[in-house]
Amino acid sequence: MRYYLMATLPALGELGSVPPIGLAELAEHAAESPKMKRLVESVLLADDLMQRDAFMAGEVKEVEPVVLSEEVARNEARLPEYLVSSDTQHDYDAQVDPVWHEYFRHVTELGCREGNGFLPRWAGFEIGLRNRLVEERARRLELDAARYRVATDVIPDEGSVDDCSDAIRRWVAATTPLEGLRELIRVRWEWLDRNERWFSFSEDELLVYAARLLLLEQWQRVNDEATQAAAETADRADL
Repeated sequence: MRYYLMATLPALGELGSVPPIGLAELAEHAAESPKMKRLVESVLLADDLMQRDAFMAGEVKEVEPVVLSEEVARNEARLPEYLVSSDTQHDYDAQVDPVWHEYFRHVTELGCREGNGFLPRWAGFEIGLRNRLVEERARRLELDAARYRVATDVIPDEGSVDDCSDAIRRWVAATTPLEGLRELIRVRWEWLDRNERWFSFSEDELLVYAARLLLLEQWQRVNDEATQAAAETADRADL
């Protein structure tokens, strides 16, 4: 079944290329195997949550979730129970969304439960990268970074988390927030380069495919937003 799922997917291009398949199409493709559906949707759920965050912040007016319903992605309905924290031991700061803590816990536990090694590694990388960004931002603003870190207890062995120092240097060196966002997408793409298993027709290969497709979609959205912003600036200049 895994061989069939991989062999019938269109090839992905380099970062910046047009996605050859939509996220919803990939989820539908993986649905032929209940286990692969669970694993692939756990990766695609990250994009749904990012769209939810952007909608709640007023950054976007429309959402196109794959795993969540549109009502949930617009914060008009309750999140699934596995994304709702029942942990009374964590005193979450008002600025910290506990949903992401529960998401990374869910991904890690799902990987362990299903015998998949990629999901915990991917979650560990994302947690490490996000928390290094938190530390850099907190340093600049003279805030306590400990109040803003996410999912610090999800990956027990911190030594297994990738060193994100180079990623942070590249992000800091970006000349605009837009280029900083693109740099973080590049960093994530490069991590997948180091963790994919070409032509293994394994679960990991399909999950890397899902994560790459997600990044291609995000890159395209960033470019679309930049193009729209430039057009609006030009329109105002003509007035």
